[in-house]
Amino acid sequence: MRIHSTLSAAIAAVLIAGGAQAADFSPKRTKVVDRQTASQSVISSSQRFVVRTRAPSTAGRAVLQSALRTSVQRAGLAMPVRANATAAARPAASARVLRSMGTPGWHVVQTSRALTSSERASFIRELSAEPGVVSVEVDHLYQRGNVARAVPAAAPNDPNYAQLQWNFTDATGGVRAEAGWAISTGQDIVVAVIDTGVVENHPDLAVNILPGYDMITDRRVSRRDSDDRAPGGWDVGDWVEDGYCVALGGPPNQALDSSWHGSHVSGTVAQETNNGRALAGLAHGSKVVPIRVLGSCGGFGSDIADGMLWAAGLPVDGLPTNPNPAEVLNLSLGSGGPSACPAIYQAAIDQVNSAGSIIVVAAGNSNADAGTYTMGSCTGVIAVGATGITGAKANYSNWGTRVDLSAPGGGGFVDGDPGGYIFQVLNTGTTRPTTQYNLAGFTGTSMASPHVAAAVAMVQSVVLTPLNFTEMRALLRSTARPFPIAIPSNRPMGAGILDVGALLTRATAPPCTGNCVPPTTVLQNKVEVVGLSDGGDDKVFSFEAQAGRTLSLMTYGGTGNVSMHVARGRIPTATDRDAFSTRPASNSETVRFTAPVAGTYNIRLTGTYAGLTIVARQ
Repeated sequence: MRIHSTLSAAIAAVLIAGGAQAADFSPKRTKVVDRQTASQSVISSSQRFVVRTRAPSTAGRAVLQSALRTSVQRAGLAMPVRANATAAARPAASARVLRSMGTPGWHVVQTSRALTSSERASFIRELSAEPGVVSVEVDHLYQRGNVARAVPAAAPNDPNYAQLQWNFTDATGGVRAEAGWAISTGQDIVVAVIDTGVVENHPDLAVNILPGYDMITDRRVSRRDSDDRAPGGWDVGDWVEDGYCVALGGPPNQALDSSWHGSHVSGTVAQETNNGRALAGLAHGSKVVPIRVLGSCGGFGSDIADGMLWAAGLPVDGLPTNPNPAEVLNLSLGSGGPSACPAIYQAAIDQVNSAGSIIVVAAGNSNADAGTYTMGSCTGVIAVGATGITGAKANYSNWGTRVDLSAPGGGGFVDGDPGGYIFQVLNTGTTRPTTQYNLAGFTGTSMASPHVAAAVAMVQSVVLTPLNFTEMRALLRSTARPFPIAIPSNRPMGAGILDVGALLTRATAPPCTGNCVPPTTVLQNKVEVVGLSDGGDDKVFSFEAQAGRTLSLMTYGGTGNVSMHVARGRIPTATDRDAFSTRPASNSETVRFTAPVAGTYNIRLTGTYAGLTIVARQ
């Protein structure tokens, strides 16, 4: 957890009443507080487990219930344990199937009391040995993306837009939103924000909210009166008292106020815009379906996996089908320590992708390799790193080859200006929501991810045929603009910074045929551009080479047969080129210049291929 000192700054502050009352958005002087809202450590549940059976859900549940009885006995849990010098007495334990999950064959199991770490290991070992059981995992509690928070102080007419939303407007660090808005605002696309939910009747977001669902199945986490799931997806608070999370298997924790994290993320996607109040949303023509999976102390992996399925319109046991299936899912959540992708997450992601929806995730805030943290360790997701107002890597952002591209997450006062935060309209309640709202600035990859989710919605609203995951990922990477400040080669942050204008221009461009010149994608040194497909067109890349150092240009992976043509200072063709590589029936092509002249080297790819990777190394 990062705790920053309290600072003062002149910044636009607002306090507004909920409902239909007019808002007071007058600038005031106020204190800016930069603080961490939550620890991101994964809490290992001492009572809940996720079990996969060989048989489908209904038959598997019956087999599993029988297996639980014998596993409890073999694990030594069926008898009470007397107190000793180091541990209190423990009653006998039993286990039951709490529910079946949306992914066929998966179930949530709960024991009648918390298990010690040794009891938990024995129970998992014995249950895993049952012939009808494929796998057993702890149902971990995952956390919202940890953020630093500031509570203040053709363009839309929202009064705080020009002052605070550098993330949309700044030529260096922003996403160049206005160029994109000339093409699309995400009209009629549904984005699911899988998070803490959205405060009901939010005064600058409610018009763009569709009914969601609260997926949390433990009242201690949800702060509702029941363990049942509930329609709406409304955020009723995720505050914690001192030590509250210990009962859920977590370490001692400090008291924290409610974060309203899901409302902030949703605001970046679809805050009401051109309504003469507060701030703008990037895909403000889209609609958000709030899926509440995070509450006090976090959220169970089983609830998060079911939340993904329900969001995409897939069946989940005991729930009505989502009437507004989401084309895009945003998950600004994950693990604060190294964590492989849970099998139930990957199974849910695969189903969502097969249904045609695209998942965008935050890379994480641990300044570590995203591929070793959940969600970055999962495949089939677009992982987003965070940059600040200068376009540099945010000091907290995870990095690595699993990061596809970056977007503004803010650097807070590290950037030397409170404008380094990402601002949205948030409730002022410290526990339950109140009727009062103000502007609040957050930083984190949680804030970067919804920029990309919104951009995906903007693309899907204007293309003739919706793009699938592979196509969208390639388009995002190929249109990202170069980092204005060099990223260390051992800390890659993806293909560049999200450029909404370039993205939508490319998405709506007619196919390149005849003698036209395809758009050029800039390559960064040692940064792979992955998932390329020809799409019926040639593709052109450029690389700024230094003199005298060996330059290697390579393609590999995927399927098909690609040819590479290279020329300095001009667009190459099959007859006008300085070098080429055209191995028959191969995607493995290499062109090497041992003594290159300084300048721009252009690489043209021809042929038929899919899943291709290209990289320049010097």
